[in-house]
Amino acid sequence: MATKQSSREGNIRKFVVHQSKNADKDAVDTSIDITSAVSEIRYYENVLSNSVSLTAVIAETGGTDDKKLGNVGILDGLPIRGGEPCDIFIEDHDGIPLKFTEENKLYVNRVRNVISGTSKDVYVLDFSPRELFANEQCRVVKRYDGKISENIKQILTKDTSKGAGIKTEKDVTVDETGIEYNFIGNDRKPFYVCTWLASKAAPATVGKIGGSAGYLFYETYKGYNFRSIDALFDESKNELKGKYLFSNTDDDPIGYDGKILDYNIEKDIDLQNNLTIGAYANRTLFFDFYAMNYKVRNFSVDESGPADENEGAGSKDKIETAGKQGSFPGDTVADEFRKPVSRLMNRVLDVGTLPNGKSWIEQLKAWKDRPTKPTYDSTKIMVQSVMRYNQMFAIKINITIAANFDLCAGDLIRCEFPEISIEPDTDINKKSGGIYMISSLCHRLTTRDSYTSLTLVRDTFGIKSST
Repeated sequence: MATKQSSREGNIRKFVVHQSKNADKDAVDTSIDITSAVSEIRYYENVLSNSVSLTAVIAETGGTDDKKLGNVGILDGLPIRGGEPCDIFIEDHDGIPLKFTEENKLYVNRVRNVISGTSKDVYVLDFSPRELFANEQCRVVKRYDGKISENIKQILTKDTSKGAGIKTEKDVTVDETGIEYNFIGNDRKPFYVCTWLASKAAPATVGKIGGSAGYLFYETYKGYNFRSIDALFDESKNELKGKYLFSNTDDDPIGYDGKILDYNIEKDIDLQNNLTIGAYANRTLFFDFYAMNYKVRNFSVDESGPADENEGAGSKDKIETAGKQGSFPGDTVADEFRKPVSRLMNRVLDVGTLPNGKSWIEQLKAWKDRPTKPTYDSTKIMVQSVMRYNQMFAIKINITIAANFDLCAGDLIRCEFPEISIEPDTDINKKSGGIYMISSLCHRLTTRDSYTSLTLVRDTFGIKSST
């Protein structure tokens, strides 16, 4: 007999808060298991966020462990003042775990929404990983040369300044970049630098530099990610994590990994907004203060092929899309709106800035060999990355499924929706169905049920033949 996925329960196996090292002198020197006091857990990931987060609703009645705290509440008895490490172990209905222990441990960030009473306290604890706090305590100060992908690994795993650094022990997944970029940290925070470098990166795939520019820097349960947008939409590099169907029945759909319990379209095509942000065609003026001149760079999503310095270029045959083969972002928009330039941008070329070389002699020679060439050729990268960020969020939907802790932000899933019809058996909508990327997710777990809410995005309509 088929099961109703909407009623599936999860499991909170462990929720232990440890005392901070700098506890009050009168505090109990221990850790407290508050598993029985947790009424709800929500865990969040987002491809636009540098860090994961978790919130827990606590409802306690004067001390969870009477032998240690007596009738004193946990907030004052432990006490909880911020920075307390916590061991958390939760499972979905299928037994897929999320374990926040050891290097993956979470720490109390803040206490909020406290409702105090004489017999019961209700409040919310927000948790964040150690790296988020380390990011506030260190700065990127030195000069970095070479490929952006290699520098990202160094910033996240090694010291970024004397005696300080993120130094994460989590897995770091980085797609190799195809260009070199020299820069100085200028005392900026590590996460800021990684996000800043994402807009300057292009994958190392031969023949595609420029057409597929744009990276995302984000954290998931599995670690840190510096991923090419193209790679995230490519099934050969980002394995499909499941197939889901929306239907009007409660039973599990046969041949699918799960049922879409609810969905809504948050964003479809917004033509005026797309024209404002230059999603189809833009023009950038690059100023060269060394030569006291400027270069004009036109970019259109329609066109394809290599671009000269002052000629138009595009990404039609270069980018990896989520929709059917042969489609490209905006291909269903009328030519009179898609082809004319709708956004103008200005940039400054870095001619003579930070030339390659370990010594000033090597740097001077490198500059003399190409005195009029910019150190970083932003004319071939930055305009495409700006457009690519806009394209990937062209279509956005929100869905709810039974909890699946195996899903992470950045994963690909296939969704199918029926066409509108008065007939009982309807065909799959071939326009809205297909591959979507998980932009953000929330795993929600209570003592009664568990759900996963997903925000899905894609750049084009239609279903790929490979799916």
